[in-house]
Amino acid sequence: MERKITSSGVILGMTAIILGAFGAHALKKVLTAEELITFETGVKYQMYHALFLLFLGMTSLVNEKVKKSIFKLIVVGVVFFSGSIYILATKTITGIDFRPLGIVTPIGGTLLIIGWLLLLWNLTLRQK
Repeated sequence: MERKITSSGVILGMTAIILGAFGAHALKKVLTAEELITFETGVKYQMYHALFLLFLGMTSLVNEKVKKSIFKLIVVGVVFFSGSIYILATKTITGIDFRPLGIVTPIGGTLLIIGWLLLLWNLTLRQK
């Protein structure tokens, strides 16, 4: 499981760098400043959670079952949160109106928070 978690962290980190560069260069010419800031928010949260997964995959402080649960929460959370932000930010060039499904963003954020809380709970309360 550690290899899968760590590899996923690497993939999320790598794609965050690619998307960040794409936003800074290619999208800069076609998006408004506000849309670019929104896009960058998705990139930042994706990178934060890539680093989170790298830590999770390498730590021995959390058992395998908990790691698997946290991993699922974080991956789905990033896809929902950052993915929906990418779609919302690029609406003017893609034509995809994601607003009717805008609830996906806070659901993704909630999953990310739950992943962090599960880690905190297992590092502090459960270990005592």
